[in-house]
Amino acid sequence: MDSSSSLRRAARMWAPAILVAALCGAGPVFGQDREPAPSAVAAQPAVAAQPAPAPAAPEPSAPRAVPEAVAAAVPEVPATAPAAPEKKHHDLSPLGMFRNADPVVQGVMALLAAASVVTWAVLLVRGIALALAKRRLRGALDILRDSTSLDQAAERVRRGTAAWLLVEAEEEVSLSHGLPGEGIRERVVLALERSEAAAAKRMAVGIGLLATIGSVGPFVGLFGTVWGIMRSFIGIANSNTTNLAVVAPGIAEALLATGIGLVAAIPAVVFYNALTRSIAGYRALTADAASLILRHVSRDLDRRAAAGFGAKPAMRVAAE
Repeated sequence: MDSSSSLRRAARMWAPAILVAALCGAGPVFGQDREPAPSAVAAQPAVAAQPAPAPAAPEPSAPRAVPEAVAAAVPEVPATAPAAPEKKHHDLSPLGMFRNADPVVQGVMALLAAASVVTWAVLLVRGIALALAKRRLRGALDILRDSTSLDQAAERVRRGTAAWLLVEAEEEVSLSHGLPGEGIRERVVLALERSEAAAAKRMAVGIGLLATIGSVGPFVGLFGTVWGIMRSFIGIANSNTTNLAVVAPGIAEALLATGIGLVAAIPAVVFYNALTRSIAGYRALTADAASLILRHVSRDLDRRAAAGFGAKPAMRVAAE
């Protein structure tokens, strides 16, 4: 009876130690390959009756070795993470966008910039020429009104379009010496009309360029914009990204072409209209000068006819 109770108490005392050893993978608790026989436990009741010492804490087990095949398959992690790529800085100034634009868009921008320079050059050259010509014509009109004969007017008017008209009229009168006055008047009228048309044509040189630039400039800029946006969408497809920061510079460069086209076209249209009105005023002044010259020719012919003389050769005045 005492032996069975001692055996049960020993089993209850050593059960926790055996469980801990089994969970931690340790060896046999008692340092033997198998548990002692019940007879050996029963033969030593005094030892079993004593309280068992507290089991020592299990030592931490060494890490298990990783198979070489698994280690070779796992990629090595670098000690330091790679630095994030720096964001590309885009120069969005007009000059920077021109430098970074597609070559076709650059060509369109350069063409429109040249057209804008031509527009301002035509305005300066034609504007100054028209202003000087109209000023001289106004002075010549005052002289023609104050003069009493064609010879007197030719002596006082030496420069400008009015002097050229006087030369044409005097040449016709000189070539028609001794002919009837009616025929002379008709030929002088034709000579003056031809001179008026030539003077207006000379003043209108370059005006056609303004009309061309004003009508074609926006469409040339639109072509550059369409080409640039097409290239931007191709870049989106190649980069597989829809980030606006990636495609916005290309679109801005394309839109700059349309802006330059408008900058070239709008002044061209305004200057064309202004110069056209100025040329119309110049032609009106030229027509007034021609009418005054024709009036002097007709008066001189009637005076000579009344005096019983034919057409007298007049002094030829070269326009400076």
